[in-house]
Amino acid sequence: MPINLPCRSPKWGGTDKIPNHTTPMLLTFKQAVTALALCLVFQVQADTLLGKVINVADGDTITVLDDTNTQHKIRLSGIDAPEKRQAFGNVSKQSLADMVAGQSVTVEWVKVDKYRRKVGKVLLDGQDVNLVQIRHGLAWHYKQYQREQSPTDQQSYAAAADVARTA
Repeated sequence: MPINLPCRSPKWGGTDKIPNHTTPMLLTFKQAVTALALCLVFQVQADTLLGKVINVADGDTITVLDDTNTQHKIRLSGIDAPEKRQAFGNVSKQSLADMVAGQSVTVEWVKVDKYRRKVGKVLLDGQDVNLVQIRHGLAWHYKQYQREQSPTDQQSYAAAADVARTA
């Protein structure tokens, strides 16, 4: 059913409606503009940090030292690991430490959280460390913040969590 949109232009014969034969084109244009706007809004834009991991606080937080000797606290995005005092908290921390302690990593970070930590994906030789923590069953996919992830990461993290849950 066509929608009549208001238009007071004399070009349309002095009516206050756009003729029905133009409505489908206008709606298609409107849908295209809306889709483009949504793509731009939800596009994840990451900054990159390179450095050496000098501390592992728990299963989802590390400290990275960059080439200017500046320390950066990093909260691994898209995951939530048990706290140190919770069951498997120390196991999760040790797993992360075994992977990254003393290693040079790349952090693709997207924001700074309320604790002034950079929140991002940690890559070790191109491997997604955050995803590895989920695959090992030592972190959960943090779905509350999945909108900050790329669609590919959302899918791979959710799939890894499903596999780990059923293992």
